[in-house]
Amino acid sequence: MYVVIMGGGRVGLKLASSLSKAGQDVTLIENDPRVCEEAATNIDALVICGNGTDVKTLEEANVKDTDIFVAATGNDEANLLACILVKDHNPQKIIARVSDPTHENIFRKVGVDSVVSPELTAASYLEKLIIRPKIADLVILGKGNAELLDIPVENPKVVGKTVGELSPTKDYIICALYRHGDEDITIPQQDMVLEEGFKISILIKTEAIKRVVKMFIQ
Repeated sequence: MYVVIMGGGRVGLKLASSLSKAGQDVTLIENDPRVCEEAATNIDALVICGNGTDVKTLEEANVKDTDIFVAATGNDEANLLACILVKDHNPQKIIARVSDPTHENIFRKVGVDSVVSPELTAASYLEKLIIRPKIADLVILGKGNAELLDIPVENPKVVGKTVGELSPTKDYIICALYRHGDEDITIPQQDMVLEEGFKISILIKTEAIKRVVKMFIQ
């Protein structure tokens, strides 16, 4: 897969590095020479020092053959213009970072497939960690109507019960289980018995989270 990323900030560099390590063909466009030099040294990717809103720079990045284009700068206007220019080349997907959430509809109107706000995502993540401090990790799924949570098994009412007695229901499903002192994931079987101190990964509908979490956490 060929991915062109515009923007060598924290988000762009992290994404370029991750995709490169995963074996993807990556080109990074960045207009700061210092950042370009650092990226070229540390990331296995083609680094083009230029402006991603410039047609010649996009041509140099061979954007006509890109599968996915990511506008990841912190400047919404620059990201929007780049997306419009790239749209003419019909990539499989265009992804844009937005700093101002009120701009999301504008990006979607010009044909951007996915609009991401790291600031909002981070704030939402922190809020959930504060509200549910015993939850080790979480992932928001779908359109925010479900979450995948890692939680400890503490409630005596569920300790000693089998996975099949508790899951699945219309509101949640236990997806994984971690045993005492073992961080290796176990795919739960219906006859597995939950013990105190186990940790489970559980997919829950957002509307049922409070009630379901109380089942497992005291």
